This record gives sequence, structure tokens and C-alpha cells, in this order.
Amino acid sequence: MPEPTLRADARRNRARILAAAVEVFDEHGTSASTEEVARRAGVAIGTVFRHFPTKADLLTAIMKDLQGGLAVRAGTLAAEGGPTALFTFFAEVVERAAGARTVVHLLAAGGTDVGVDHQVAGLGEALDALLTRAREAGVVRAEVRLDEVVALLTAACHGALAAGWTPDLRHRAVARLLDGLRP
Repeated sequence: MPEPTLRADARRNRARILAAAVEVFDEHGTSASTEEVARRAGVAIGTVFRHFPTKADLLTAIMKDLQGGLAVRAGTLAAEGGPTALFTFFAEVVERAAGARTVVHLLAAGGTDVGVDHQVAGLGEALDALLTRAREAGVVRAEVRLDEVVALLTAACHGALAAGWTPDLRHRAVARLLDGLRP
């Protein structure tokens, strides 16, 4: 069901709530409260609950917002990025997955599967455009297929969600994966 059209101030409040929620959940994990989200967003708690009646609704909206942001970023890179834009996007997606670790774990604890596989697969069209450009420029081997890139990105995102994946390990692992795509 499509979301209802919101007034400009309601859209701004929603965006502030989502941004604050990402920070609060990242800082406080499972003990994060919607009251703290409201305080940080500069809105009343009732405003938070009008937009997101439950904590699960708020967490789901964060994931949906993340997916939308990634799709926009991929489109921008596909239109304006250079031949290595695929590598840039791949690394950014893995970093964003790591940044969403707390939200993903909270949703899973509540019985909601965010489906990292589905989230990455939803980027297929944009990834295909980035892959095509990289192949044509010769920075990716000609035989690399989209389904392989999606599988590698999905695996890297799953890894980024693991507790032991430090930023250094993420960067090294992504570098190794991307090296495997190069001629």
C-alpha cells in the first residue's frame, strides 16, 4: 500500500525522526527508546507515534529509507560516475550494511527478517548499469555476470552484519572481493 502524501512539515518531521532513530539505535542498541528518538529529533513523542506506531514500524522505515537511498546513490553513480563507480558503490553498500547492524539485529529479534538478499537484489538494475560501464571500460573482467556481483555483495553485507567484522576487516575483505572482479 503506498504511503499517504504528507504535508511538507510532516515530511521534514519524518526525515528528522528517521535520522535521529538511526543515531539512537546505533548508540544504544536494544535499550534505545522512542522517547530518546523524539528528543533528538526535536519532536514530541506523539509525533513519533503518529508516523511510526510501533518500534518495529520505525525500524522497518529505517531499512526502507536505507534501501531508497542506496537506489538513488546507484542511479547517480550510474549516470555520473566513472568506470570504477561499481567499486565505489559496492564499498558504500557494505559500509551502510555495517551501519545498519543494530537495526537489522533489532528487527530480527522482533521476528522481522529484513532479507539482506532481497535488499541487495532490489539494486539489480542499478548494479547492472554500473557493471556494464565497468566492463566496457575494461576495469572488470568481461565474463563477470550480474548474478555474481549480487552474490558477492550479498555475502559482503552479511559479513558486515557480523559482530567480528571490524572496519579494517570490512575494508580488506571488500578490497579482495573487488580485486577478483578486475582483469
